[in-house]
Amino acid sequence: MTELKKIKIYTDGGSLENPGPGGYGIILKHKDRIKEISGGYKLTTNNRMELTAAIVALQALKEKCDITLYTDSKYVVDGITLGWAERWKRNGWKRNKKDKAENPDLWNKLLDLVAIHKIKFEWVKGHAGHPENERCDELVKLAANGHHLLVDEGYQNFGNENRLI
Repeated sequence: MTELKKIKIYTDGGSLENPGPGGYGIILKHKDRIKEISGGYKLTTNNRMELTAAIVALQALKEKCDITLYTDSKYVVDGITLGWAERWKRNGWKRNKKDKAENPDLWNKLLDLVAIHKIKFEWVKGHAGHPENERCDELVKLAANGHHLLVDEGYQNFGNENRLI
């Protein structure tokens, strides 16, 4: 059996307002190779961009890998490591009997990708001088302020009927 490639992934996501224009930033590291990925959206939320960063990073991998994914999002880390997302999915994307889970479209994609790889999620404190987290934050801001912003279809279509926008 061949040994899985060991990959370090650093992700960040955010929106300039919440909701507002947003972006994600990713650094992939394998041995001495580093790849940066980013993207921006016209209207989205911080949590959607944190999830999108993890999804896009995992989608960029061409094979099953042994991954340590670093993020400053407790929402992402806890959603996976504490089993929240799996439970919400089993319960028809409900957090409890009356409250809907937010971002089911993205959680569903992330759960599918997590099932492919061997992943350890690690929380890092944001804006605390962690070099890769700081670079990801720069990528987020550059992307969110970009000129070719995408439409976050999931934000437009899921559970935002009470928006004032």
